[in-house]
Amino acid sequence: MSMRGIGCVLMLVALTGSYGLAGAVAATLTLSQASTSPWLARLADRHGQRRLLVLALAVHSSGTLLLVLAAQAGAPAWTLFPAAGLAGAAVLPVGSLVRARWAGLVGGTSALGTAFALESVLDEAVFVVGPVLVTALAVGVAPAAGLLGPLVFVVVGSLYLAIQENTEPGPSQDSGPAGRLAVLSPGLVVLILSCAAMGFSLSVIDVGMVAFARERGSAGAAGPLLALFATGSMLAGLAYGAREWRTPPDLRFLVCTAAFCAGTVPILLADGLVAMALSVAVAGVGIAPALIASSTLVEELVPRPALTEGLTWVVTALIVGAAAGGALSGVAVDLAGSRAAFAVAFAAGMISVLIVVIGREPLRRKRP
Repeated sequence: MSMRGIGCVLMLVALTGSYGLAGAVAATLTLSQASTSPWLARLADRHGQRRLLVLALAVHSSGTLLLVLAAQAGAPAWTLFPAAGLAGAAVLPVGSLVRARWAGLVGGTSALGTAFALESVLDEAVFVVGPVLVTALAVGVAPAAGLLGPLVFVVVGSLYLAIQENTEPGPSQDSGPAGRLAVLSPGLVVLILSCAAMGFSLSVIDVGMVAFARERGSAGAAGPLLALFATGSMLAGLAYGAREWRTPPDLRFLVCTAAFCAGTVPILLADGLVAMALSVAVAGVGIAPALIASSTLVEELVPRPALTEGLTWVVTALIVGAAAGGALSGVAVDLAGSRAAFAVAFAAGMISVLIVVIGREPLRRKRP
């Protein structure tokens, strides 16, 4: 998941020379994934994961191969978009599928927070290693490897998950409360809005960090700075999962979103590369704990038969927020440089916190 979008851009830039086309096709892939993920998760809740894993894998593989073949053959630019849309629309929310399995195994115990922490830490590690690996594949092996490499991981991972029958949650055909859309839960709506604002802020920080490094005459420093950002989050996730929490998850989520927002302040004030390195390491501390707390809240707010769908709505909110942030952050940088982007990131972080404060009551309501 950390390789697909970057790999698509690297492949198309190498084969077509157009950054605009590459960005548009990659955006099509990402947005089609965001638009279908909750519905695929709903199907997984209703009919089981294994069958959907195999079917979605076949469709996603077909779309990805069509996209690679069209790019390699120099096909008209318009043909790339339906192929990208097909590939993205069949991307399963595997992280949500796995978290739903953990909830089935250890739900209602203190071990669930540890399990969710493990998943978040692994996600952070994936986003540190994935971009480096896919760049090496696309640049050092072949442009098409930018998408074929991630596809290999998807095939192996999906099939390996599909054969683990003992941990698969049973399908639900409930037509009662569990049959309703999980997004109709007021508490989940609060989580979705807050996480969308957080995703927006994170994306703006990514783009702003690239601009900051360029402004300091050291464009190559952007990668290490963002790696420090992810590392701070990863270590915080480990610390969060290592202890048993007695405070309610809604309070934990509020504190963690506030910590994330506060962490954007030193980024906004940092001037040199050393100061920024220290700032981003501290700023990442609130990210993984906030995402872990959000997963725990979903597990408490959403009826169990709709759990995968509920978890996926939160991930989708992050993706959509990040897409919006990526689009608008460039405007901020063009107008007033990296500091303007970091100011926007702080404002988005504040909005994320305010949403939780205003919507605190729905977050306290446990599922029936």
